[in-house]
Amino acid sequence: MEKITAKNTFKRLRNKYRLIILNDDTYEEIIQFKLNRLSVYIALSSISVLLVGLTIALISFTPLKYYIPGYGTRQSKADLQILKIRTDSLEQALKYKDVYLENIKTVLSGNTTQFRDTIPINVETKETSPD
Repeated sequence: MEKITAKNTFKRLRNKYRLIILNDDTYEEIIQFKLNRLSVYIALSSISVLLVGLTIALISFTPLKYYIPGYGTRQSKADLQILKIRTDSLEQALKYKDVYLENIKTVLSGNTTQFRDTIPINVETKETSPD
């Protein structure tokens, strides 16, 4: 069995092949190409790099980029930040309102607990002179 070496691999890449396209009805030769594996590999690699480059250019230089999630204009990012701040403040106001309504309900139902202050307050009284 023949060992695969770099020299043999390079020879196989350089072997010449013929691609002929025929008309099926008349067997007339339409076009003929002389190819080798290396040229086919280079052509397919070039086409794929070209397609990737064109796709990136199409997305980055046209309005299609605005459909990418997370990408937007500076104005839309600023608007989003303002909306986040407003949402947070509305949530906080809603929590305060809920606490207030709970306190009103407990006061109206009479279930309030009264805390009595047991610390005496020392109020100094000033004596007035009869002068």
